[in-house]
Amino acid sequence: MRPFVMNYAQQNAVPDVPVPYDYSSALQLNLLPDGRPAISDRALLLSVGTTTSTAGSQTHFDD
Repeated sequence: MRPFVMNYAQQNAVPDVPVPYDYSSALQLNLLPDGRPAISDRALLLSVGTTTSTAGSQTHFDD
């Protein structure tokens, strides 16, 4: 028997787009290639919408 919800569930397509920043586990920040925090680049924020990391989601309910 197929669950009712499976009639409407859709898989989200994840775009294969390179992200212009990397997560630093030591600093717990997303960093640009030049070492600046990604949050400091306004143009980046406007283009990608967010730089939020999911690293703390398992321990913090308000991430």
